[in-house]
Amino acid sequence: MEKRKTKKEIVQMLLKNNSMDAKDEEELLDLLIDQPISIDVDKQEEAKMTFGDKVADKVSEIAGSWGFILGFSSFLIFWVVLNTVLLKEGHRIDEYPFILLNLLLSCIAALQAPIIMMSQNRQAEKDSLRNQNDYRTDLKSELILESLHDDLESVLENQKKILKYIEGENNEKKK
Repeated sequence: MEKRKTKKEIVQMLLKNNSMDAKDEEELLDLLIDQPISIDVDKQEEAKMTFGDKVADKVSEIAGSWGFILGFSSFLIFWVVLNTVLLKEGHRIDEYPFILLNLLLSCIAALQAPIIMMSQNRQAEKDSLRNQNDYRTDLKSELILESLHDDLESVLENQKKILKYIEGENNEKKK
C-alpha cells in the first residue's frame, strides 16, 4: 500500500515545480476541502498585541482625528494670545518668537511620528496577513470549482453514454 503524502510534502511539491499527478492533486483537494483555511486576522493580531502596540494604535487614533487637530489648533491660538495680549510684558511665559512653543511642537512631532509609523507598520503586517488569507481562500475556491467542473464533466459524459444506450435499446425495439 502506497504511503499517503503529508500536507507539507504536497505543499513543497506545489512550490517546487507545480507538477503533480492526479492522485496528489486529489489528496491536496481533500486536505483543502476538509479543513478550514480562512482565519480572522483581526482576532489573531489582537491576541499578540503588546502594550506598546495598543498605545501606538491609540495615539494614532487620537492624533489622526479632527478633535485632535481642532484641540491642538485651539491650544496654539490660546498660547499665542496668552503670550501676546493677556500677559503683560515681563510676565509672559514665552516671548514673541515663541521659542518654548517651537521646542514643545518639535518634541511632540519627534515622539508622535515614530509612534504613528509603528502603528502603520503593524497595520501593514495585518494587511499582508489578510492578503495571504485571501489567497488561500481563493486557491481553495479555485480547487473546489475545478473539482466540481471535473465531476460535472464526468456526469455529463455518463449521461451521454446512458442516452446512447437508451437510444440503442429503442432502435432495437423498433426493429
